[in-house]
Amino acid sequence: MITAERKPMEEIIACVEPYQRILLIGCNECVTVCAAGGRKEVGMLSSALQMAFMQAGKTLEIKELTLERQCDPEYIEELVPYIDHADAVLSMACGCGVQEIARRFKDKHVYPAVNTKFMGASERQGMWAERCQGCGDCVLGITGGICPIARCSKRLLNGPCGGSGNGKCEISPDVDCAWQLIWDRMKA
Repeated sequence: MITAERKPMEEIIACVEPYQRILLIGCNECVTVCAAGGRKEVGMLSSALQMAFMQAGKTLEIKELTLERQCDPEYIEELVPYIDHADAVLSMACGCGVQEIARRFKDKHVYPAVNTKFMGASERQGMWAERCQGCGDCVLGITGGICPIARCSKRLLNGPCGGSGNGKCEISPDVDCAWQLIWDRMKA
């Protein structure tokens, strides 16, 4: 799953400050699950933007929508009735969704409201761990299902560096050595 987190408010405000009418769009897929860009987060960001603009003595008209998926052209078409009324678009989807909206509506400024982090898996509620970087040359079949590109701090593909100790990465004692995990998995 693609994980993301909301950009700092100052950065979002700077993007939409020149505009009077924005279309704020959430996504019901990955960013909903990681609580960064779903319907609930669209409502919260809309309220926060309204308050920030009111405090600055400005007005901002916001139309809130949440699409099933922003990375799929067929769902992007749902924006057609609303796009002409907006001066700019603020997307709460991952980078794929932002790019798909920008590709479809070339005459609109499209801004991301979240930072796409990585493709990961849920370790527990609200805690995500990076598992894939989408490198395009998957080696999971020969590494026991553990990705050295995403999990090794040095992105080594030929085995462990010399600095790991007791199964931990030299970068941080809190991080498991990916190559130790691979070795242990392959031995089992």
